[in-house]
Amino acid sequence: MLRSLADSDNASSFANKLRAKRFLKFETLTKNLPRPFRVLDVGGTNAFWENRGWHERNDVEILTLNLTAEEQRHENIKPIAGDATNLAGFADRSIDVIFSNSVIEHLFTFENQRRMASEIQRVGKAFWVQTPNFWFPIEPHFHFIGWQWLPIATRVSILQRRTCGWRGPCPDPVGARHLVEEVRLLTQSELRALFPSATLIAERFAGFVKSWTAVSGFN
Repeated sequence: MLRSLADSDNASSFANKLRAKRFLKFETLTKNLPRPFRVLDVGGTNAFWENRGWHERNDVEILTLNLTAEEQRHENIKPIAGDATNLAGFADRSIDVIFSNSVIEHLFTFENQRRMASEIQRVGKAFWVQTPNFWFPIEPHFHFIGWQWLPIATRVSILQRRTCGWRGPCPDPVGARHLVEEVRLLTQSELRALFPSATLIAERFAGFVKSWTAVSGFN
């Protein structure tokens, strides 16, 4: 049931409804930007922008950057290959808006997260970076209450034996550790340290902050 609720590619899922509500704020921020403008979506997909209704627009060019580029399906969405921690192919302030949704937590270490944050602030005139909150009780990738608060060895042992969210079971201890260590959720103070000039927007659910979004440059 949790997998179904969390399937962000399903337009009717709970996760997608939350994303749609969050995205309305992004649309409001971009409403007054001069047209056309260019978006670099770090870690983005065709499906995300299709679900948001931004595909086939003629006033926005979207570059979706991943380690392996997707196929191109739309004239205004151009998938490219690249590394979130090294945007050397882009000049300073060469992108109107950098967008990233639930990506920065997938970089293993805080140092890699710092590199991604630094590159976003170098390249983007404005940015919107969303990430799950470390202190939200249900870990969104493994669908396990308090998962991120357990010792790594305990998480590896669990993942070797059972399916947790989108991952596992993974009997190989090296592979299981890789899957566990890939996801490093951020606290509010860590996100503030990465994006010191940004406004942090809290997304709340059931009284808890479910995610944080660092926003800057839209005024």
